[in-house]
Amino acid sequence: MGLEQTWAIGDIQGCFDEFIELVERIDARSLEPGQARLWLVGDLINRGPSSLEVLRWVMANEGRCKVVLGNHDLNFLAVSAGVRRLKPDDTLDDLLDSKDRKAFVHWLRHQQLAHFQDDILMVHAGVLPPWTVAMTLAYAAEIEFRLQSPDWKRFLAQMYGNEPNQWRVDLRGPDRRRVSVNALTRLRFCSPDSVMELASKEAASQAPKGFFPWFALPDRACSQQVIVFGHWSALGLINTSKVIALDTGCVWGGALTAINLQSRELIQVPSRQTARKSLS
Repeated sequence: MGLEQTWAIGDIQGCFDEFIELVERIDARSLEPGQARLWLVGDLINRGPSSLEVLRWVMANEGRCKVVLGNHDLNFLAVSAGVRRLKPDDTLDDLLDSKDRKAFVHWLRHQQLAHFQDDILMVHAGVLPPWTVAMTLAYAAEIEFRLQSPDWKRFLAQMYGNEPNQWRVDLRGPDRRRVSVNALTRLRFCSPDSVMELASKEAASQAPKGFFPWFALPDRACSQQVIVFGHWSALGLINTSKVIALDTGCVWGGALTAINLQSRELIQVPSRQTARKSLS
């Protein structure tokens, strides 16, 4: 199926009602309702009110969905595995208490962290400056392999942390995997020499000294590659020739956004959530 029937959708984060309205509006534009493909940029769940409903719908319709995992999806896996505690703002109880919890965990463990098709690369958060598309897919595949392996809980226990905060080709083992996970699911600001600043969540114009929005670094290996991502609600919508940012903060009172990957037509559904400060 070509890109004319493919829509990328920003971070859902448990906003099921807005998601279903968005899908219905997409299907109303389709020549074959229910057949348009959906690229979901991660953070399907958490912080919103209906994570259970979102995950059930996406799993039931996985034939039309392509998913990359976000930091909140990984957080659910880590909590479910017992290697991470729930945070006060997490809204994962329905998933954790569900009779289908094992099925949810199994399905999420078998999703990608990067997807490349029709010359478009999709990740949840970012791509480090030296990474080519091939490198990005290879490092994502290493994480996917670990998530799908019998020792996936051990991997999750080693996954969290901000160090090392700089990519180096000689990184090995848990250090390399931690840098890869942080880049793919948490990255916002980065230095030209691939140091990640993982604490700041402000708008692009408020970059810490010496750091830049990762996609604004001109010498990136993927600077001529179309990349679609989410994660950064303070960034808002970007729709340029090479950069498509789709987290428009639905869970924080903004909107849920979809973009047709060929025509670049936009559809937005206003949030039904009470506006609140982003803690993503």
